[in-house]
Amino acid sequence: EGNVALRGNDNVTILIDGRPSALVGFNGAEALRQIPSDAIEKIEVITSPSARYDAEGTAGILNIILRKNKLLGFNGSMQLDTGYNPQLGLSFNGNLRSEKWNLFTNTGFRYRETPGNSTTSTEYLSPTAQNSFVNEERVFDRLGRNFFTSLGAEYFINDQSSIVANIVYRLGNDDDLNTNIIDRLDANGNLNEATSRTEAESEDDTRIQYSLDYKNDLDDNGQKITASIQYSTSVEDQNANILETETTTNTVNDVERTLSEEDEQNATAQFDYVLPIGEDTQFEAGYRGNYRDISNSFYLEEQLTFPTGPLVPDAGLNNTFDYEELVNAVYGQYGKEYGKFSFLAGLRFEQTNVTIRQETVDTEEKKDYSSLFPTLNLGYEIQDGENITLGYNRRVRRPRGRFLNPFPSRSSESNVFQGNVDLDPTFTNSLDLGYLRRWKKVTLSTSIYYNRSDGNWEFIQEDTGEITDNGDPIIRRTPVNLSTQERIGYELTLTYRPFKWWTINTDFNLFHATTDGDFNGTNFDNENTSYFARLNQKFSMPSGIDLQTRLNYRGASENAQSTNDGIFTMNLAASKDIMGDDATISLNVSDLFNSRKRQSTTITDDFITDSEFQWRERQVNLSFVYRFNQKKKNSRSNGGGDGDDFEFEG
Repeated sequence: EGNVALRGNDNVTILIDGRPSALVGFNGAEALRQIPSDAIEKIEVITSPSARYDAEGTAGILNIILRKNKLLGFNGSMQLDTGYNPQLGLSFNGNLRSEKWNLFTNTGFRYRETPGNSTTSTEYLSPTAQNSFVNEERVFDRLGRNFFTSLGAEYFINDQSSIVANIVYRLGNDDDLNTNIIDRLDANGNLNEATSRTEAESEDDTRIQYSLDYKNDLDDNGQKITASIQYSTSVEDQNANILETETTTNTVNDVERTLSEEDEQNATAQFDYVLPIGEDTQFEAGYRGNYRDISNSFYLEEQLTFPTGPLVPDAGLNNTFDYEELVNAVYGQYGKEYGKFSFLAGLRFEQTNVTIRQETVDTEEKKDYSSLFPTLNLGYEIQDGENITLGYNRRVRRPRGRFLNPFPSRSSESNVFQGNVDLDPTFTNSLDLGYLRRWKKVTLSTSIYYNRSDGNWEFIQEDTGEITDNGDPIIRRTPVNLSTQERIGYELTLTYRPFKWWTINTDFNLFHATTDGDFNGTNFDNENTSYFARLNQKFSMPSGIDLQTRLNYRGASENAQSTNDGIFTMNLAASKDIMGDDATISLNVSDLFNSRKRQSTTITDDFITDSEFQWRERQVNLSFVYRFNQKKKNSRSNGGGDGDDFEFEG
C-alpha cells in the first residue's frame, strides 16, 4: 500500500542525514520515491536506536545518508527516468567544493501515474437489511506531479568547525479519479440497484523547510558539539467532486463537493555534546525541542433536490480540527569498551504536551504526559568477524494525521475510513539478541526479538448503525487503542557469493503475535503466526550486464476480525555501464506477475466482507544516470543491530 515497514511494523521513523525532512512529510515512503538512487550514499537500518534519537517509531529508524563528496571541484550526477505505467523523472545532484565552501543540491521533477483497484463483497446478516449483498468494484487512477529541490551551503570556519545552511522546497500537484461500481442484491441474488460513483479529486501540496547546523570538533580526541535549528511549513489543499448515478436508468442519485485544507508548521532545536574519556570511554548528552501545529478543515456540500437543486452545506460533517504538540527531550548516554566487550547505555526523558481542538463542536482536549525511554546496547566480539549483540529500548508511537482526523472518506458511502480523535500513544518495550558471523564467501546475521506494546492500535470495522440513501448500512474502519500486544520473532539474513559473478542475499522473518483487548463489549483477543521471506540474486553477465531478481513472499495472517492471504511478488532489473563507466542504463520491472494484492475476509456479527486491494499495478522503469567527475558506488552498506558501532557513534 505504498508504506514502509520493518519486521512487519509500519511505524518506522524515516530520517534524512539523521534528521526529519520536508521531503518525508506524513508519507515516509514518498521520500524514498523522490530521491534519485545515485544521490544516496547508504541507508542505515536501526532496530535498536540509542538515546540520541527521538523515541518516536516503535519499529525502528531508517536513516537515508545522502552523498557528500569531499573532493575539491565539481562533481555530481544526472538521472532520467521513464516507464510504464506512464512516468517521467529528471533529477540532478551535485557538489561544488573549495577550501572554504561546499555548495550542494538535489533537484528534480517527477510525473507518475499509479493505477490501482479493489473489490469488496459484503453480506449483511440482518434479516431486515434492504440489500442483503453489496458488491463494489473500484478503480483508482492516480496522477502525481512534483518538483523538489534541496539547496545547501557549508562554510568551513576552520579545520575543526563548520556551519551548514539548507533549504528544501517541494511542490506537488495530484489529480486522482476514483470510480466505484456498486451492485445491490436482495437475499435471492436479484439486482435491486446498480450505481456508479466517481470521485474526481485534485490536490496541491507545498512544503518548505529551512535548517541551520553547526559542528565544532573541540579537540583531536573526539570532543565535539553540534547544534541545529529547523523550521518548516506545508499547505495541502484538496477538492473533490463526487457524482453518483443509477446506471440502469442513467439518473443522478447524489452530487457532492468536498473541500479540505491542511496547514502544518514544525520547529525543531537540537544540541548535542560528545565527550571522550580516555581511549575506550565516551559520554554524550543533548537536548531536543520539537513543536508541531496541524490545522485541518473539512467542508462538504451536497445536492438534496434533483436535478437542479443547489448544493447545501452539511453542518454535521463540516469542521476544523487542530492538533498542537510540543515535545521537550533531554538525554544522556555512556559507552565503554572492555577488551572484546562493549556497552552503550542511555536514558532519554520526553515531556509531551498535546492540545486537540474541534471548532464546530467547540471542544478542546489536552493530553500531557512525561516518559522515560531507557536504552542499552551490549556487544561482545568473539573473534574477528564474529560478534553477539543485545539491545533493549523503549519507544513510542504518537497518533497524528489521518489516524486522528475525524473527517470520513467519501469515495464510498457504505465503506468509510475515519480517524479517531481519542487515540492515545502506544508505548513499546523491545529486546533484541543478535549474532553476526562473516566467512570468506558467506555473511550470516540472525536475531531473536521480543516486543511488548501497551495501548496498541488496531483497525476495527464496525456497523455504525447508520444507513445510506441507498439503504446500505455504513461500515466504518477506524483505529482504536485496542490491546496489549506481545510479539516474539526470529530474523535471519544470509549473504552468499558462490562465484564472483553470482551473489545471493536472503532474509527470513518469523513472528508470533498475541493480542489481548476488548472494545465496546466485544472481545478481540487473538493469536497470529506469520512470516516474511525475501530472496535477492545478482548475476554479473557477459558484456558488463548486471541482472538482479527479487522474490518476496508475505505469509498469511489474521487478527480478531480478519484473515489475510499470503502475497507473492517478483521484481526484475538489469543494468549496464556505458560511456566509459561514466553512465549507467538500467531497466526494472516491479511486480512482474501483477500479484501484489491484499486479499482478506472480515467476519463480524453484522456482516461478512471479502475484499481484494491492489495499491499499485505492475510498473516498468527505464533509467539513465550520467556522472560528472564521480565514481560509481558499487558497494552496499547493510545496517543492522542498533546502528551504532562500538566506537560510540550512535
